[in-house]
Amino acid sequence: MSARESKATLFSILKELNSNEINNLSPYATRSILGTRRYPEKRQGYRQQFALDADRILHSRAYMRYIDKTQVFCLVDNDHITHRVLHVQLVARIARTIGRFLRLNEDLIEAISLGHDIGHPPFGHDGESFLAELSTDHGLPPFQHNLQSVRFLDKLERKGTGWNLTLQVLDGILCHDGESHSRLLRPQPINGFEDFDRRQKEKEQDPQLSIRPSTPEGCVVRLADTIAYIGKDIEDAIILGLIRRQDIPENCQKMLGSTNGTIVFNLVTDLIENSSLDNPDQITIGFSEHVSTLLQDLKNFNYEKIYLAPATKRNIPLIRDCYHQLFAFYLNCLTERPELLPEGVDLMSDMEHIYCGPHSNEEKVVDFIAGMTDDYFLNQARDIDCKVPEIW
Repeated sequence: MSARESKATLFSILKELNSNEINNLSPYATRSILGTRRYPEKRQGYRQQFALDADRILHSRAYMRYIDKTQVFCLVDNDHITHRVLHVQLVARIARTIGRFLRLNEDLIEAISLGHDIGHPPFGHDGESFLAELSTDHGLPPFQHNLQSVRFLDKLERKGTGWNLTLQVLDGILCHDGESHSRLLRPQPINGFEDFDRRQKEKEQDPQLSIRPSTPEGCVVRLADTIAYIGKDIEDAIILGLIRRQDIPENCQKMLGSTNGTIVFNLVTDLIENSSLDNPDQITIGFSEHVSTLLQDLKNFNYEKIYLAPATKRNIPLIRDCYHQLFAFYLNCLTERPELLPEGVDLMSDMEHIYCGPHSNEEKVVDFIAGMTDDYFLNQARDIDCKVPEIW
């Protein structure tokens, strides 16, 4: 077979795969042929659009740094405690299961899942709050990890040129919010990148603004995010001795279970059974009222006994000090002493003009710190004589 014949065969298979989506997916699932990119691609490929996006995210530098980013518990000497890289994989698996039974586009679900937390800075939500504080102190909008996830993938990767991901994937990443509680989600359609950029700007100016994904796949990922962490965080807390299994609220144990496996199974089952894709005006992805209430009860338990527990927060004051000192140090490097920048810093000194020109020094420092792994952050803090916390 010649190269031309081989290429023709590949595009023939692509046509068949796209046809299979029309025949097999829900009428309201997002078809791969609808994947819209900000810029025309230089090369016509035989990959389906959202599958290509998932691979681009997997091959990004930001994804590689997931490996050493806090999920909930930081500075813990235990290899069986969840890091963020596992969390996003769990979200992807859970969301794909839901998507398969609702006959949605699993490639789109996977791409959103893998990319949704890429903007998280070192030390999880505490690090996010410290960067938000520093951003506003320096005249920038409050830092938000979902906006930063889009920023990394769309603006910063590949020396500032980005990955040119589809609108549908970027929208799902922008609109994910595992912290807020939603019983039901309805897609909120958008009209192209101009509309997406407007929503992004509005969210930047008002972090409390509620925005919903434009696709049912994005809605699935947003709810799967909570399903993925709620029971897993309980298992981690039990391993660390923060809680006992019998401490889980009795009503939640009775209806949802007391192990991560049963909690995930029951929440996924309820979500599948109570979601509706029967007509375009009534698409809903969500839980039954009773299970939604139980899930909120379980969240409240996790916040009180795990996320805000003194043992979980023991190192946070020192980490906050390190954030402030590193920010001041890097800002001084960019304005006064560039020779003191650490070697190999691409986000501040080795970027294309498309990035370096329009961004302030303060923005560059935020981008640099947000991209750090936990260990790199601590090593940088030690280098400037910050007191860093000990492993527990």
